Amino acid sequence: MVGCYMKKKFSNQNKEHILKERAQNIYQTEGDIRGDFFRDYCRILHSNAYRRLKHKTQVFFNVSNDHVCTRMEHVNHVESVSHSIALGLGLDAELTSAIAVGHDLGHAPFGHHGESVLDKLSKEFMSEEYKRVNFGKGVSRLFWHEKNGLRFVDNIELLPDRSGVRKNLNLTYAVRDGIIAHCGEIDENELKPRSEKIDLNDYTKPGEFKPYTWEGCAVKIADKIAYLGRDIEDALTLNFISDSGKIELKNLARNYTGTETLNTTGIMHRLIGDICENSTPEKGLALSEEKLCLLNEIKKYNYKYIYNSDEFKVYKDYAELVLTSLFDILYKGYDKKHTISCIESRYKNIYPKLTKVFVGWLNTYCVHSVITMDRKEDYLALLDNEKIYGDLENKDIFVQSIIDFISGMTDAYAIELFNELITFE
Repeated sequence: MVGCYMKKKFSNQNKEHILKERAQNIYQTEGDIRGDFFRDYCRILHSNAYRRLKHKTQVFFNVSNDHVCTRMEHVNHVESVSHSIALGLGLDAELTSAIAVGHDLGHAPFGHHGESVLDKLSKEFMSEEYKRVNFGKGVSRLFWHEKNGLRFVDNIELLPDRSGVRKNLNLTYAVRDGIIAHCGEIDENELKPRSEKIDLNDYTKPGEFKPYTWEGCAVKIADKIAYLGRDIEDALTLNFISDSGKIELKNLARNYTGTETLNTTGIMHRLIGDICENSTPEKGLALSEEKLCLLNEIKKYNYKYIYNSDEFKVYKDYAELVLTSLFDILYKGYDKKHTISCIESRYKNIYPKLTKVFVGWLNTYCVHSVITMDRKEDYLALLDNEKIYGDLENKDIFVQSIIDFISGMTDAYAIELFNELITFE
């Protein structure tokens, strides 16, 4: 009955039109059987940002064990959990999957610590005026992955059309909303979507607004369900948890499951079924008190024995060194409209790879007049994207370009470029 009733909730044609709107129309392929949301799913799946997730840290960095979770595997788990919830409650499964595969596209290299480093650099090097105009007065965060994810799908990620011209992804409002609204660190039960459509650029902090759709709510709660159990499994695989932590984990399992095992399969099964049983359109997506308590206890356990562990200190120091060093080198190359030529003349002989890829980045997102490459007319003929960095006249825009550039990297690529800074031949 819940599923049938919720299906009726999403039959309003006016709202469907708003949810599917795009900034621009995208080409239609003859015979394409996909709906708008599944087309968004495919556009995300074909993007470079999605491909890079397989080499971005989830929790444990640079492990040799192939079975430890990466950011891409986490995204796939979130899709699985949210898709199951969508099917159980009669929601739009295609919209749910599109939000789920795109929800972590904005994650920096080195996981949440990399996110903190880029936030710190943004605060230090962006002017107060730029912060106020672009982020709002008195905001506590300038870089967080949900908002960066929206920036990537709106302004940075490009796909070639049938003529080979690269254009912005141009996703529907509903998918874009689900990406920026997915923050899984906000503890909420009885989650319901907000009633009004807003400008998504109005976000000033993670979790500031609820998702606009039930599907976005499903991804938001699935994000938390998906990572907690899997992080425990990875920690056990790597012998990361102490003997006392293992004993506490067994006690936690006994108290809530009647067994001595608490793994991601069992957690997902219990919580997905509980959500489908307890959720209603009137109440929202909800867990029972028992399962909500289980979820919160697992989260508390993970912070105690995994995320806040002193064992991560060396990793965090290294991640900060890598990202800060890359930023500092590039920042020194600023020379207003002559920045690209300045970087090339200053660095191409000592940091050839870093110079090449960063100049290529600027060439893609700067206006025609500041590009210095040979045969630039041929290059630009295959680009039809927003020139978000303009002519680099504003130093804040240049800082933003470096932050964007670094945030899109995988862990391994950031390390490769860092090694070029410390290796001289």
